[in-house]
Amino acid sequence: MVNMVKTKAEFDSIVKDNMKVAVDFTASWCGPCKMIGPKFEAFAASADYSGIIFIKVDVDENADTAEAAGVTAMPTFHFYFNGKRVGDLVGASEGKLKEKLDELKVKN
Repeated sequence: MVNMVKTKAEFDSIVKDNMKVAVDFTASWCGPCKMIGPKFEAFAASADYSGIIFIKVDVDENADTAEAAGVTAMPTFHFYFNGKRVGDLVGASEGKLKEKLDELKVKN
């Protein structure tokens, strides 16, 4: 399941309290976001990635978080390990998203 994060405090807490976090920065008006969003959710539902917390941030509803993360284009994905950003991806490439998730999955 993918939770929509509503506040920067909630975002900070999730990143701090979980070892592996994947974030989809999205917007309701973004065509490529609508295309890749269901793929992100499918990865979240997959047992292959059960050790990763998947969250979404709507850049319009939670601009503070998007701004603090330096997001300037959608979709943007960030990957966190032990509270530190260890990767990012801009664009709606399912193959590249899977690569980044695989890299995060094997960290320990």
